Amino acid sequence: GSHDSFSYWVDEKSPVGPDQATAIKRLARISLVRKIMKKWSVTQNLTFKEQLEGGIRYFDLRVSSKPGEIEQEIYFIHGLFGIKVWDGLKEMNSFLEQHPKEVIFLDFNHFYAMDDNHHHFLINRIRSAFESKLCSVECVEYVTLLYMWEKKHQVLIFYHHPLNQEYPFLWPGNKMPAPWANTTNVHKLLQFLETTLGERSRYGTFHVSQAILTPRVKTIARHLISGLKNTLVHRNLPMILNWVKAQKPGVMGVNIITSDFVELVDFAATVIALNDLLLEEDESAT
Repeated sequence: GSHDSFSYWVDEKSPVGPDQATAIKRLARISLVRKIMKKWSVTQNLTFKEQLEGGIRYFDLRVSSKPGEIEQEIYFIHGLFGIKVWDGLKEMNSFLEQHPKEVIFLDFNHFYAMDDNHHHFLINRIRSAFESKLCSVECVEYVTLLYMWEKKHQVLIFYHHPLNQEYPFLWPGNKMPAPWANTTNVHKLLQFLETTLGERSRYGTFHVSQAILTPRVKTIARHLISGLKNTLVHRNLPMILNWVKAQKPGVMGVNIITSDFVELVDFAATVIALNDLLLEEDESAT
């Protein structure tokens, strides 16, 4: 999985998003401030298509309306506005059309400046983009690749809003817990990942291990020009990757792992390779 999967492009010319504090919005009237914000808002380099081609199958999504716009269009957002959600969904669907056995998870977990009309608009966009590829809510343990292939489903949508109850293809957010360490310290992060893995539900939910470091205000203030990648990610990715290599998948093990800048190391290949351990278990059981 990728963290803030859509943030490979953000618009430094647009107003700051409603996910930011009032003080930041005031400061961001200065174009230099928006340029600096961009360095800290971008957490991926690859487009959706490139991420899919690189093996990413779980996408972490934050969305917002654009206050002041007459249309109901919904955009991806991380400090600054990204592309229209509709454009991202079409790009993903085109990949799925070409690869009918691939399955993706879309986790809509933060909504800003959206009333019920905006939500219904977005949900209809999701339905229009994927149609019969959408997998209705089911017992998590039933959802194997074989199950998806038989039903010709390719997309699971997680929607962290009460309106999910009105649509059979919207999985509730509590089926995709993603505990967040909220730290700049890689040792604290790894300890947190271990602890939350130990506490994960044995049955009934997926589970996201967010292998990401989060800058604090003082981190940004000290390293204004360097940005997230050069300040936190480059230096700590090797240690995070070593933790990934040591994991085991399956019940009480890792399930979905997300990272920033997924292409900087062999992140996707390393996570995918963990599945071989499950195959080994199957072989030894038979």
